[in-house]
Amino acid sequence: MYGLYDKEGILRFVDSDKDACIAYAELFELSSTNYCLMDLAMDLASDSKKRNGS
Repeated sequence: MYGLYDKEGILRFVDSDKDACIAYAELFELSSTNYCLMDLAMDLASDSKKRNGS
């Protein structure tokens, strides 16, 4: 799952498809310097391991 954050750090869009997130950014004319695309599934798994001491 991917999350698209604007330059202010606000989550704007979530989808399981990376290309859908990029299409959303293009739809609203966000340039790549104005957004950050993050793999949320990897971040959640990493956070879970940290909390569980793994």
